[in-house]
Amino acid sequence: MSEKAHLIYPAGLNLAGRRVVVVGGGAVAQRRLPGLLDAGADVLLIAPHVTPSIEAMAAAGEIRWERRPYRPGDLEHAWYALALTDSPEVNAAVAAEAEQRRVFCVRADQAHLGTARTPATGRHDEITVAVLSGDPRRSAAVRDAVVESLREGTLAAPHHREKRPGVALVGGGPGDPELITVRGRRLLAEADVVVVDRLAPRALLDELPPYVEVVDAAKIPYGRAMAQEEINRIIVERAKAGKFVVRLKGGDSFVFGRGYEEVIACAEAGVPVTVVPGITSAIAVPALAGIPVTHRGIAHEYTVVSGHVDPDSPKSLVDWTALARLRGTLVLLMAVERLGAIAKTLIEHGRDADTPAAVIQDGTLPGERVVRATLGTIAEAAEREGVRPPAVVVIGDVVRLSALGG
Repeated sequence: MSEKAHLIYPAGLNLAGRRVVVVGGGAVAQRRLPGLLDAGADVLLIAPHVTPSIEAMAAAGEIRWERRPYRPGDLEHAWYALALTDSPEVNAAVAAEAEQRRVFCVRADQAHLGTARTPATGRHDEITVAVLSGDPRRSAAVRDAVVESLREGTLAAPHHREKRPGVALVGGGPGDPELITVRGRRLLAEADVVVVDRLAPRALLDELPPYVEVVDAAKIPYGRAMAQEEINRIIVERAKAGKFVVRLKGGDSFVFGRGYEEVIACAEAGVPVTVVPGITSAIAVPALAGIPVTHRGIAHEYTVVSGHVDPDSPKSLVDWTALARLRGTLVLLMAVERLGAIAKTLIEHGRDADTPAAVIQDGTLPGERVVRATLGTIAEAAEREGVRPPAVVVIGDVVRLSALGG
């Protein structure tokens, strides 16, 4: 019977605690196993050799691996079988036994000869998207389009349950809207109120429905700023009014972001809080500018420091003397205005003035630019080039690396 003569009947399998036999331990099996394990299947894998990742699964007790070729009888007690070897003869034998035992079986080499197909699957929230077609690439493309639309909120999939009020503290990443986490973007699409920082990914605000209240909580360096106490009051007040509030911040909320102050305020008010970590600019901005914060043979450590207080200020909590003695990479945030004083202090306490240094302004955004110099000259170079916040400063030998052309 040709493939076009019949349709595949879609069904969801409850494999929790049920035996699934996988024959073959190569790349295809490595792709299939995580989904089976997520479904709670009791997986028996049969193969003389497996990939390192599969071997690690067996060593961790996630699967049972019998290190041998397939032999008749291996599908006894199986509910589901996958013939994933690179031998058509072995796959055919597995499929024949499965047919005899009335066990549905997937064949990796010739899908139409199996009694089951593996769909292209994706997950969003509590939804599983599964797509079947005659062309696996087309199935994957449709799957990706649906899941991405669900994540972005452009395809509606409303919950048929009452949305609970509360606060989600979302780290938005370094600025590029594509660098927010999947969970962060999903929660943003569900928000009734968004309290947003100046450094959060601004482009995402344009995707919000018109009924969403957007509260500007910008803090401009040395300029206008909403007091933290007022931010705390707003998120608690809106949540207690039955709203779902997303507090959208740049980078990660707990890396010099005062995010935990907001967690404390919510906890004291009895408001439930969900924390969604973000990609911190301390690592992402240098990386996308071609500067890794660590590199084999160059730096075995990196330190992230806030530069918003002068090194000689009694308010400073930083041990600049100890930092100057470190050999690894030093990453400074909020340090543009005090870069000269910081560089001078590091040099006075032993850091070589010729240490490579760079300032990356507006990292990950279209206006990004990188100024390179040395520790002894970086403040002057930044001033000459008119560098302004937000900017990330990197000090260390890793700055010499420039494979990405940063």
